Amino acid sequence: MPYFPSYDGAALHYRVLGAEGHGRGRPPLLCLAGGPARDAAYLGDLGGLSAHRPLIVPDARGTGHSDRTDASPAAADPVVYAFPRLADDLEALRDHLGLDRFALLAHDAAAATAQAYAAAHPDRLSHLVLLNPGSRLQGQLPEDARQILAARAAETPEDAERWQDVHTAVRQLKNATDLAEVRQLLLRAAPMAYAHWRAPQRAHAATEGDQLNPVPRAGFWQGVDEPTRTEILNGLTKVDAPVLIVTGTLDAVTGVRAGDAVAASFPHSPRVHHHALPGAGHYPWVDAPGSLVRLVVDFLRE
Repeated sequence: MPYFPSYDGAALHYRVLGAEGHGRGRPPLLCLAGGPARDAAYLGDLGGLSAHRPLIVPDARGTGHSDRTDASPAAADPVVYAFPRLADDLEALRDHLGLDRFALLAHDAAAATAQAYAAAHPDRLSHLVLLNPGSRLQGQLPEDARQILAARAAETPEDAERWQDVHTAVRQLKNATDLAEVRQLLLRAAPMAYAHWRAPQRAHAATEGDQLNPVPRAGFWQGVDEPTRTEILNGLTKVDAPVLIVTGTLDAVTGVRAGDAVAASFPHSPRVHHHALPGAGHYPWVDAPGSLVRLVVDFLRE
């Protein structure tokens, strides 16, 4: 398995999917997993995207096969798992791969990591794709995810009992601290993250509990104070790479309006496009893989 050394000597793991594309001159797409701190295995090959471009998928620090704690004294500090520091890990990966400029894709919470990286290294990105981002970094918490959840429950009266259980699980998650309880509640709440609740969605949701990493998860927002947030947002005004933001019209986790808030953070990009993908939830490569792959491939060709 390939590893790379990060800035503090931590050994971090990454996978290469569709590597044969390198030989045909197709540059790789680096893909960051969200969660936060969920094993990157949940990304799969992003609905078949690896057939069009090689994907380099790192396990974020403390997840998957990457070092969790004792690679360096700094690793004992939860701040080492904060997303601006994860952006430093990404820069170490870029240097390890010998890439001058590259395309970057990030899902969910990893969109914050990608934005921190873009702010610090705007000249390194050729394209930026943000899938289902939240807008906590922008200081906004739109209410439309809650509205989407309420609307979906009303449209499917035959599944009223399931949706009621989803609502109950969401409320209980706010106060849950026991990891076993959190895993159980996440599975009960999982239908809100998908456009459908069929076999592919059920199988994908069933993996989440074992892919959670509580210490890195707790550290993701550590030390990210107002000056840090302002510095990142100011840095985004210098990004001149095209940006694609994809949300799902049925995403009851982060919703759609967060995509607008994130898009507004890139005022000087030559092209910022927010695409709300119909028939998709929080995991568009599971709900609408063909539509997502076409959208991303067309964007990367620009």
